[in-house]
Amino acid sequence: MQLLISVAGPAEARAALRGGADVIDAKDPRRGALGPVPPHRLAAVRAAVAGARPISAALGDAASEDALARAVALAVSVGVAFVKVGFAGVTSEPRARRLALAAQPRAGTDVGARLVLVAYADWRRAESLAPARVVAVAAAVGAAGVLLDTVNKGVPLFAIEPLASLAAWVAAAHAARLFAALAGGLSGSDFVRARALGADLVGVRGAACVGGRTGRVSRARVAALRALTGAAAPPAPPPPACVPVERGLLSQRDVELSEIVRRDDEMLHAVRERA
Repeated sequence: MQLLISVAGPAEARAALRGGADVIDAKDPRRGALGPVPPHRLAAVRAAVAGARPISAALGDAASEDALARAVALAVSVGVAFVKVGFAGVTSEPRARRLALAAQPRAGTDVGARLVLVAYADWRRAESLAPARVVAVAAAVGAAGVLLDTVNKGVPLFAIEPLASLAAWVAAAHAARLFAALAGGLSGSDFVRARALGADLVGVRGAACVGGRTGRVSRARVAALRALTGAAAPPAPPPPACVPVERGLLSQRDVELSEIVRRDDEMLHAVRERA
């Protein structure tokens, strides 16, 4: 089982990479479950990862074919491996299929990028399709995989769906030759259940952050989560290039406060909160 960490920018991407994430997911947590980051920030995340891991880009919930096709083309031009699209506000399966097809030609043919469709466990609240219907749409359009997430981040996935329902959803995805990913308020203690269900990947934001899902990604927390996935660790990224400065060395890149002040994550967050 692999670990996806959602990041809001390049500094968090570096922390996720060094913590051992298998997939780096660009997403703005302030804009909901699938909040897209601005194009320049997506490009900065791509530069920070520098090809060491695949990158996925959250593109939000589909509303129109033209807007979706443009968003996919832009993300693919940056060099992402996956684009994630949801269907909040879409209750018609034929409509969802048309929207998914608007993304799939570009996502399926440009630079190897693949399409991932997102279902919501709390689909009635999202006014979306039931998760099983999203699997059917993904299979029909030739998507690479499906992700089961939550719209309401105050209620975790395992509190919404019983294990039997989740197991059936994962099995249906695999039967359709799709990879199955789980997300939505997951913590390390949920990983054993996710692995037992046969999930191929777990997606995490809040549990990887100091200060909750709108805080900042911590390398140490990512590493702790990575150890719980039960899979072999990915290859370590190469060390950043360094240039001499008056006192020692600093990496030749944008330097963040968290990388200069070598302190415990919790202490640093507390200092920032007081500031």
